Amino acid sequence: MMIRSVFAVLALAGSATAVLAGCADETGPCEIAGGSYHIVLPKAEHPPVLVFLHGHGGEGAGPINNERLVAPLQARGWAVIAPDGAIRPAGTGKRSWNFFPGWEGRDEAAFLNAVTEDAVARFGLDQNRVVLGGFSAGAFMVNYLACATPDAYSAYVPVSGGFWRPQPEVCNGPVRLLHTHGWSDPVVPLEGRILGADRFQQGDIFAGLEIWRIANGCLDHKPDSYSLTGPFQRRAWTSCDPGGVIEFALFPGGHMVPEGWADMMIDWYEALGDP
Repeated sequence: MMIRSVFAVLALAGSATAVLAGCADETGPCEIAGGSYHIVLPKAEHPPVLVFLHGHGGEGAGPINNERLVAPLQARGWAVIAPDGAIRPAGTGKRSWNFFPGWEGRDEAAFLNAVTEDAVARFGLDQNRVVLGGFSAGAFMVNYLACATPDAYSAYVPVSGGFWRPQPEVCNGPVRLLHTHGWSDPVVPLEGRILGADRFQQGDIFAGLEIWRIANGCLDHKPDSYSLTGPFQRRAWTSCDPGGVIEFALFPGGHMVPEGWADMMIDWYEALGDP
């Protein structure tokens, strides 16, 4: 049996159902120019949708098969789209996301926009309530897209990923962002780490939050509110430019999409109101 990367294993963690991945009722992913995606639908018509990007070495089937991620969303009337990352160059043979500025590869912004447009047209989704989330490498992708195009999605919800160094000097704003991270994450530590034989450095998550506060024109470094939701210790910055909201949710765990995240994310998003 081949040993999978820790990213792929953790992306599948929590799955306890039969394989659900596919193109709604059809087996196999939905195919479009430039790639493919998986989708599951609720019974509701014109549902909001979470587009969720898998981690390094994974594929779209991983998040779709994760019951603790998908089941709460379906139960509350949300669709879930999980695109497939492109095979990365340099002979790795693994799927990931072309998130770092200057890398060669697929135009991910254009691809993900095409995924959303195809799914909205094909399945009758609510194009005004599309949230972009992701785990690990997928979360890095989410952050860079939010930085460049904050209004491309109605909100951004990365889990266990921020920026790489050198971190962006400035991001566009305002943005509605919920960042979730594990206190003891060893793969993407809160302080960042060096990886890839010293070629790459993950950035400090708290330094990334400062970039977002500046982009949103927040009045102070200090959070406006603190709250607890199950295992999540939450701090929010809301005294910012109109339309700008940043929230950071820390949980006592490692590199994973934690149980309870989907419901917390939906509650957070619905409390924001229309974008």
